[in-house]
Amino acid sequence: MTGIATRKGFSHWIERTLINITVIESFYRGVSLSREYVDRWITEHIWNRVFLDYACGNGSYAINAAKAGAILSLGLDLSPVSIENAKREALHQGVADNTVFIVADAEKTLLPDNSIDIMICSGMLHHLDLSYAFPEMRRILKPGGKILAVEALNYNPVIRLYRFLTPQMRTHWEKNHILSLEDVKFAKRFFNVGEIKFWHIASILSPYIMTALPVLNVIDGLLTRIPFVRLMAWTFTFELIKHENDQKNF
Repeated sequence: MTGIATRKGFSHWIERTLINITVIESFYRGVSLSREYVDRWITEHIWNRVFLDYACGNGSYAINAAKAGAILSLGLDLSPVSIENAKREALHQGVADNTVFIVADAEKTLLPDNSIDIMICSGMLHHLDLSYAFPEMRRILKPGGKILAVEALNYNPVIRLYRFLTPQMRTHWEKNHILSLEDVKFAKRFFNVGEIKFWHIASILSPYIMTALPVLNVIDGLLTRIPFVRLMAWTFTFELIKHENDQKNF
């Protein structure tokens, strides 16, 4: 009897997990506009530059940057499994010769000072202590170098309620460190801040009405131009630029 109950419990757990994965995948299918923006940003900035995918996961941005003309494309991540996956995928994509993937701590990368031209940091800053991460990012970035950060935004009360009701989907630290504009203000201690863009207000409804996604994207384009309303966005992107005269050896 116990074995049957255990198997039923496991089956229910699998079912719930698959439902959660399906819902999450549906949400991420609705974020095509911000993903396309990030891809364009990388392509526009990367030619003949040294690129870093900061906390690279399986290395998709680093691989795309290598294919788009980076002279060298680096990826770092704390997970050895992710790094091995990234290496295999780079080999499969034919860019193993100009990609390097390393296991490293994002708050202490051990990369040389002033060594990176362009950096992408997607969905990682809220996992880190910014008082360590921002100085480290500044240290390894060349003067005039640019970072594009992609992060969840912590203003929308409905999204905040969803995060509160789904604690199993994120760590306690992560839940309490979703970014706000106060964190961008803090970043100004280390960088110039470039363009800030807000993404996905109406389009987060797309899992329920996927056929309406084009219309929802148009609505988002209007809503994200309104100063207060745009703070209700699910995610935002912001550029960090190292001062041209910042030649400090750390």
